Amino acid sequence: MPAGQQMLALTVQGTGKATVVLESLHVRVAKKDAPLAWNDYEMGVGCGGGVETRSFEVDLDAGRPVAVPKAGQRDFPYKVSESDPEVFYVFADARTHDVSWNLELEWSSGTKHGTVRVDDNGELFRTSGNVGRPAYNYPLGSTEWGRNAYEPNVKG
Repeated sequence: MPAGQQMLALTVQGTGKATVVLESLHVRVAKKDAPLAWNDYEMGVGCGGGVETRSFEVDLDAGRPVAVPKAGQRDFPYKVSESDPEVFYVFADARTHDVSWNLELEWSSGTKHGTVRVDDNGELFRTSGNVGRPAYNYPLGSTEWGRNAYEPNVKG
């Protein structure tokens, strides 16, 4: 289970020639508790980065979490078709709660419309806060876990 931040990559593509309008992306929180008392482990620490063409961030600790566009990108709606998919990156942060949640993607195409639930193979996503927890990492090229030299305890 992710601690602190969970990153999702959501690829959306139409199934026919018609254009599908992706109207909105909603965050649905099913349960929110105190964060788990565990250590924070981070794999593959090092240089490099991904391409974030459509990125959204979610503050899971907020009273009503919402997907907010990152870095000046535009918000919904978007359009997709069979030949023109979209990839969305969702960065969900929990610092002070253990949160069980999912996303709902509203769409329309002509007179048809619906909502697609985005979850973890039928289960809710779960992200727990990590503030104040001991932090360990496994740097690229390393052969063992070590205490995070820059942040031995996750800061609040």
